[in-house]
Amino acid sequence: MEDLRYSVNVYLLDENQQWIALGTGHILSTYDEQFQGMSLLVRSDSDGSVILRSQIQPDRPYRKYQETLIDWCEADNRGIVLSFQDPAGCQDIWEEICQVQGKDPCVLITKDSSDESKEESDELSEISNTIALPDCELDTLDQITNIVTSIVNSSPILRETLALMLKNEAYIPKLLQLFHTCENLENIEGLHCLYEIIKGILLLNEVCLLDIMFSDECIMDVVGCLEYDPNLDQPKMHRDYLTHKAKFKEVIPMTNSELKQKIHQTYIVQYIYDILLPVPNMYEENLSTLATFIFDNKAEIVSMLQKDDKFLFEAFAQLRDETIHENRRCELLFFFKELCSFSQALLPEIKDELLETLTQLGILPVLKIIMIRDNLQVRSAAADICAYLVEYSPSKIREFIISEVHLCNDSELFINVIIKQMICDTDPELGGAVHLMVILRTLLDPSNMLEETERSEFLRLLYKHSMHMFTAPLLAATSEHNCEEDDIFGHDKIKNCPNNNQTAQLLALILELLTFCVVRHTYYMRNYILNKDLLRKALILMKSKHTHLILCALRFMRGMIGLKDEVYSHYIIKGNLFEPVVNALLDNGTRYNMLNSAILELFEYIRVENIKSLVFHIVEKFYNTLESIRYVQTFKGLKINYEEERYRQSKIQKNLHSVLQNIVVYRGIKEKMEAKEEMSFIEGAEEADMPPLEDDDEFLETERTQEHEDRIDSPKRTSSGGFRSSSFYSACAASGTSSPGDNNMVCSVDHPDDEKEKEDEEDETPPKKKPHLSS
Repeated sequence: MEDLRYSVNVYLLDENQQWIALGTGHILSTYDEQFQGMSLLVRSDSDGSVILRSQIQPDRPYRKYQETLIDWCEADNRGIVLSFQDPAGCQDIWEEICQVQGKDPCVLITKDSSDESKEESDELSEISNTIALPDCELDTLDQITNIVTSIVNSSPILRETLALMLKNEAYIPKLLQLFHTCENLENIEGLHCLYEIIKGILLLNEVCLLDIMFSDECIMDVVGCLEYDPNLDQPKMHRDYLTHKAKFKEVIPMTNSELKQKIHQTYIVQYIYDILLPVPNMYEENLSTLATFIFDNKAEIVSMLQKDDKFLFEAFAQLRDETIHENRRCELLFFFKELCSFSQALLPEIKDELLETLTQLGILPVLKIIMIRDNLQVRSAAADICAYLVEYSPSKIREFIISEVHLCNDSELFINVIIKQMICDTDPELGGAVHLMVILRTLLDPSNMLEETERSEFLRLLYKHSMHMFTAPLLAATSEHNCEEDDIFGHDKIKNCPNNNQTAQLLALILELLTFCVVRHTYYMRNYILNKDLLRKALILMKSKHTHLILCALRFMRGMIGLKDEVYSHYIIKGNLFEPVVNALLDNGTRYNMLNSAILELFEYIRVENIKSLVFHIVEKFYNTLESIRYVQTFKGLKINYEEERYRQSKIQKNLHSVLQNIVVYRGIKEKMEAKEEMSFIEGAEEADMPPLEDDDEFLETERTQEHEDRIDSPKRTSSGGFRSSSFYSACAASGTSSPGDNNMVCSVDHPDDEKEKEDEEDETPPKKKPHLSS
């Protein structure tokens, strides 16, 4: 059952007892991990979102009626109605429900008859007896009109009941017979009634009625009824247009009669939807089934064409033929453009199959050849097809571009063909260039690159083989800038381009895409900008007479600063690239316009984010010039940030200077003490080698005691105001000796541990002195 999907309308009974249409989608019954059981899942036709997700409860009463309706109540007493477009789909879902509940699918209510309440029986009886259509005659047209128009905006159950009656009683063909009678009799009042009736039937939103109305026998009569709008003075000649003026062209003869019929039907139904019912804001909800009908028809047409390999192969063979006439080539391209347009109605998996089929047939090499032809119509159609393909599967197009790198020159790469068509667009409004820029933007967007390898390969290719072509107009327009802007910006002439305004628009498009690359291709674009000094050349355009071009150049710079990359900051500072921006602000004067706001926003961003390197550069270089601008606090704030940072750095330098000074003094005292202790050690060793006379024991003991006291650790104030302690004992220990005054004094030079300590200390060399930092 999971492979079967049926189109269904979902309705909800709210707390005010009003039926609300939740939407139209496809339903399937599937095992739900969350519920640990079978559930009904409805996904929207338009965006694939979940409209309904309901567990099939074993003890919940479900009801099936009128072959296409299933309803039940959720746990919170909300009523749900499923209205199927296909009775077979309704029956399959009903069998799934009955299987879960262990009921016989032949029953209409999954509940014991003894438990059925009288209220439910009364409801069914009331619904069946509410509507009674009169006989279809001229005299009853007013009555029929009132019934149809009153039920259109009523409950779904009443609409379903009316639709079923119209279908079972073959009422629509009878109405269309009356239409011919009224036209022959020139009965305008009757024709106006038929317009309201047919429009109302369309708004009932029932696919079973659409199948009748859009059959070969009835569809043109339906169009005829919709010509007689009571709000128009004269009826529109829609049938005449569809019959005589709208021509169906077979680019390749079609042998499938069903396919031809489906194409004709879809064209007319689309005409009714777009032209005869032109108020979507009023009828959009009620026309959802009509839109779905068109959607399904287009999907069926594409599927039929895709399965006909012979048809597509012949079409591509003619498209590749160099001898074919341009008009014929244009017709073939329009066919493929329409095919791609129809493919938007397909499910993703079917779209994948179609794209794979077109790729295998060689559509991308064909497009590359066609896009360089002189015929504007041909190029435009090829660009439209390319846009469809790129929008759906940009990775497939990138894969083709990467594969041809080693097979052709740079100028023949597909992406470079697109770039060339963009920069060479002859349209004064650059409509084609804008369209192609959207294609390029999609191809260059890393967010739709599926794998890291694809991203790295494509971006490497782009910046090595294509970016120079894309930036060529920008570099050409600014390369000979020599302070004689009259040649570039003052007159309507630019090198290699006859129209200054047209070139300004092209340069604006290029800068817009380059700004996109700055943000999305951080590493590759940064290297390219630095190597080409691209920002400096872009800022030359700040002197253009076209404000929109100035804003694009400014936005390019703003994109770099927004990354807060110190490499960009250093590049801007070193090149003094704020100068043209400051000049543009001053030249703008007191005018409060978009240019003024954009430049102030740039400086305000630097202030708020406190980008220190740029803050220092702006204040030190331009503050005297910008100080007079006081209607905003931006530049005053930059000055405050600058002074605070200067004060902080000054304080850090002073503290660092004091710390370094203390380190120097400490090391000097330490060296002096070490020298003194070394001398004391030597003297102590000499005295130890000369044993004292017995008569002099008292004198020597007194002398040793005095020396020992002199060497006792005492606090000494350093130059920095602190205290340093030194101990003779520690010095002796460090030098591997005992105190001379110790009664058990033994020379320890023979002890291996003491010798190891001495060797370790000798190995430790004091660090080098750091230089003084000037305050």
